[in-house]
Amino acid sequence: MNLFDRIREGLSKTRKALGGSLGGLFGSFSRADEAFFEELEETLILADLGVETSLRVTEELRERIRTQKLKGAEEIREELKSILTEMLETGDRAPRLGTRPSVILVIGVNGVGKTTTIGKLGSLLKAQGRRVLFCAADTFRAAAADQLEIWAKRSGIDIVRQHEGADPAAVVFDSISAAKARGTDVILCDTAGRLHNKQNLMMELNKISRIIDRELPGADRETLLVLDATTGQNGLVQARQFKEAAGVTGIVLTKLDGTAKGGIVIAVADALKIPVKYIGVGERIEDLVEFDPRAFVDALL
Repeated sequence: MNLFDRIREGLSKTRKALGGSLGGLFGSFSRADEAFFEELEETLILADLGVETSLRVTEELRERIRTQKLKGAEEIREELKSILTEMLETGDRAPRLGTRPSVILVIGVNGVGKTTTIGKLGSLLKAQGRRVLFCAADTFRAAAADQLEIWAKRSGIDIVRQHEGADPAAVVFDSISAAKARGTDVILCDTAGRLHNKQNLMMELNKISRIIDRELPGADRETLLVLDATTGQNGLVQARQFKEAAGVTGIVLTKLDGTAKGGIVIAVADALKIPVKYIGVGERIEDLVEFDPRAFVDALL
């Protein structure tokens, strides 16, 4: 199954909901009047693009129809695809992993699929020929390291862990030491998801960052925020808070196969101007894929 087919399969619930509505809208299309734009806006909002983004899309489409003198349903539909694709082309989606080792910090609240994402991402990077090391720096959640160890065994990836309640920065230090000794390409670092207030989150991540800066000066680093697509607009609220607190460089959207509101991907990219780098489109280990805006919009519509 190629990338497009995997994304298409994972977006089946959203496509059925959004595609059905848009299919009816364009199927009965006669002209781009107010009734058309109102129905389009409502359809986009129901797909979880959010009010602001949906308004922006409809206004941009309205302007392009006017300036390009678009008339037919198919050319208007293609222009809608172009607008959505452009909204998703935010920043550099390629992970910065040029140094050995590079570091990926994975952050997000509990329950979004953070540890599972690390397992799948580790497998993806390994398949690309990189040597990966898991760092179990979520020492607060019971059995977080155990869960990551299961993924490590499943993927054939080394893991560094300590006891529950250990200092996360100490686990990061041990992981860097191990990575240097083993010639590791990428350290994939799990972090705590229950640091509810911004100050605690900042303190913990700053402590980890100081260790990385001291032990790996100049190393490439990504901070990936994992969001659960099924939480919709609540995920967008989380993303805003983490962006302010943690210097997020990319978004990973999980559980897209479990929602009929996959438009949240567009809402997040449009609102935060942070690139979506990976999406989760199923439960299999290979169902975390690098994000491709055009393939996503094509699969969506």
